[in-house]
Amino acid sequence: MTARPPVPPFTRETAIEKVRQAEDGWNTRDPEKVALAYTEDSRWRNRAEFVTGRDEIVEFLRRKWARELEYRLIKELWAFDGNRIAVRFAYESHDDSGNWFRSYGNENWEFDENGLMAVRHACINDLQIKETDRKYHWPLGRRPDDHPGLSDLGF
Repeated sequence: MTARPPVPPFTRETAIEKVRQAEDGWNTRDPEKVALAYTEDSRWRNRAEFVTGRDEIVEFLRRKWARELEYRLIKELWAFDGNRIAVRFAYESHDDSGNWFRSYGNENWEFDENGLMAVRHACINDLQIKETDRKYHWPLGRRPDDHPGLSDLGF
């Protein structure tokens, strides 16, 4: 098993690093690459959907990003302890009809000793927004380091 640093137990600095790595991964919108951050038997609850294992994670993410177009995500550390991290996040995307949404949520993560996520619980709420109300305008991919985070944006 390949380690994926940082590994638990987390410090404030390594928890922040882990959160940014997750954000960066999801902003690639590459299901196969993202799935490598999770254990082979990782268990998820995402909204009302339950996912188990990397193959199901890949399929879930393919479906997600096929309908959530121009997806851009910001995550922020909320709390951490030992091998667990809690984050809050918001992402913007639009559907195939051009309707824009900002989705807000919280996640609870649990990691194995190699730094792979074994458990992910996500609660998410969607808010339809006008395109002119968008806050995330960076080119698709990694959020620039100088782009405001959630707290800076007042989210």
